[in-house]
Amino acid sequence: MQLFKPTRLQVVVILFAILAVLTTYIFVKSPKAVDLRFYNELLTAQQIKSAKISNDEIILYTDKGIFSIAKDGVNIPELIYFVPISIDKQSSISEMISLFLMLMLAFFCFLYYIKTKFVPPSQTNLPTAKNAAIEGEAALGNVITPSVSKLKFSDVAGIQSAKEELSEIVDFLKNPSIYQNMGVKLPRGVLLIGPPGVGKTMIAKAVAGEANVPFFYQSGAGFVQIYVGMGAKRVRELFSVAKKNAPSIVFIDEIDAAGKARGGFRNDEREATLNQLLTEMDGFEDNSGVIVIAATNRLEMIDEALLRSGRFDRRIFISLPDLHDREKIIASYLEDKKHNINVTDIAKMSVGFSGAALSALVNEAAINAIRRKNKVVEAQDFLAVRDKVLLGKTRLVRYSEKEKNIQAVYQAAKALCAYWFEIDFDKISLVGNFTKEIDKEIESKSEIITKIKVALAGIAASKIYFNETYSNSSEDLTKARQMASEMVEKYAMGSRLLPTAGDVESILSFCLDDVLKLLEGMKKSLDLLVSILIEEETLTKEKIKDILGRIF
Repeated sequence: MQLFKPTRLQVVVILFAILAVLTTYIFVKSPKAVDLRFYNELLTAQQIKSAKISNDEIILYTDKGIFSIAKDGVNIPELIYFVPISIDKQSSISEMISLFLMLMLAFFCFLYYIKTKFVPPSQTNLPTAKNAAIEGEAALGNVITPSVSKLKFSDVAGIQSAKEELSEIVDFLKNPSIYQNMGVKLPRGVLLIGPPGVGKTMIAKAVAGEANVPFFYQSGAGFVQIYVGMGAKRVRELFSVAKKNAPSIVFIDEIDAAGKARGGFRNDEREATLNQLLTEMDGFEDNSGVIVIAATNRLEMIDEALLRSGRFDRRIFISLPDLHDREKIIASYLEDKKHNINVTDIAKMSVGFSGAALSALVNEAAINAIRRKNKVVEAQDFLAVRDKVLLGKTRLVRYSEKEKNIQAVYQAAKALCAYWFEIDFDKISLVGNFTKEIDKEIESKSEIITKIKVALAGIAASKIYFNETYSNSSEDLTKARQMASEMVEKYAMGSRLLPTAGDVESILSFCLDDVLKLLEGMKKSLDLLVSILIEEETLTKEKIKDILGRIF
C-alpha cells in the first residue's frame, strides 16, 4: 500500500488551516467587554445563564453571546442570587499557552514558506537533463569571493628567477600611484609556463601574498560549460567582482582548457568563453588594477589571440628545479621533521623531480621511518621510497651516472651553440632547455638555419664524444625536421622555388656538418661546460659568457 505523500503546497495549506482554526477558536471564544448599563439590562431580562470570575473580570454566558465586565463594577452577591458563579484560576494561563502555540505555529509556517519559496526543490523528480541544468545554474550562481593569501616568496623555495621577474608586478600592486603618475600601465596578464608540479599556483598565491591584494582562483575547466552562454557569464562575473576589489589578482589554472586554439573541431560555447575572456583582458574595458596570472604546461594549445601583446604581456618559464633549487625545497620540507641526512645527497638522487614530487618524496620517507619504528628520517628511507614516488607519479626523469654524462654532453652542446649563434635563452639544464621563442612576423633563411643548428647540436656532440646517437634527441630532431620542411614547402627556401626531393635532407645535413666542425674546434670550452653541467645541473647564459670570456 502506497503512503500518501503531500506536496509542499498541500502541507502549507494544512498548516494555515490549523492556524485559522486556532485563531478562530481563541478570538471567537474571547468575551466582548460591556458596560454596567448593558449588564443591568441582561440581568433584568434574566438572560445571564451563568457567570465565571476570571482574575479581575466576570465572564457572562448569555443567549446573545459571551460578555465580560470589570469585577469591581458588579454587585457579586446580587449576581449570585440570580445565576451560579464559578471561579476559573487557570483561564488566563490557558489562553496565554494557546496564544503562544498559535504564534509558534505561525512562525513555523512562515519559515516553511520561505524555505520552499527560495530554496530549489528536490531534483529527484525532475528529468535528468533538467537536473543537470539546475545543477549547472546553481554552480554558476555561487557567490564569487576573493581569498587572502598569506604565502610569501620566502615560503616558496627554488623559484629565484620567477621571483625576480614577478617583483615588478608585486611593486606595481603595492604602489600603483607611482607607476600611474608616470603614465605606466599595469600589465594585463602574466603567463606561467612549466610542467605539472613545479609550483605555478604557489607562485601566483605568493604574488598575491607579497602585494597583499585579493586573490581569485579559477580553473580553466571551470569556465567551460555545456550550457550556452554559461562559460562567458562566469568570465564576466569573475572579472566584475575582481574589478570591484581592485587591485586584485585573477589566477586561471590550466588556461588551455578555456583558451584552446580555435578551429578544428568546432565548439561554439568554448569559443564564446574564449571571446569573453579576450574582451575582458582587452583595452575595450577598463580592467585597471586587475592582473590575470594564468598557468599552463601546454603552450602550443593556447589560442594566438591570448598570447599577443596587450593580453598576456609577460611569459615566465618555470622549470623543474635544478640541484640548488632541490636542496632548498627538500630543506624546507624537512624543517618540521627529525632527520639525519645530507640534503645535497638527496637532491642529487632526485634529478627530474618537481617541487610536488619532492614533497611526496619527503613525506613518504617520513612514513617509511615510522614504519621502521624509527623517530629519525634517514637516507635509507629516501632510497626505499624513491621508486614508489616515481611509479606513483607521472614518469619522472631519472638518470644513471652514464646517462647523466650523456645528457650533460647533449645539453652543454646546445647551450654553447645557442650562445655562439646568439639565440636568446635564460638557462639550459640537464632536464630541459629554455630558449626564448620570440614571435617575429618576418624571419630570414639564415635565422631558421641557425635554429636548426642549435636543435642538432646535441646530436653532433654525441657523435664527437661517444660516436653514437641517443634517444634523447627525439624532440629536437622532430623540431629540426619541422623547421626544414617549412623552409622548403612554405617559404621556398630550398634549392628551387618549388619543393624538390632531398631538399629537407640537404638542409639538415648541411646544418649538422657545420655544427660538427664548430664543436670540434671548441672542444676545450665544451669539456668545461659539460663538467659544470654535471656538477650544478644548470648553465645560465651569463655563466657561459663568463666561462668563454676567460678562455678566449
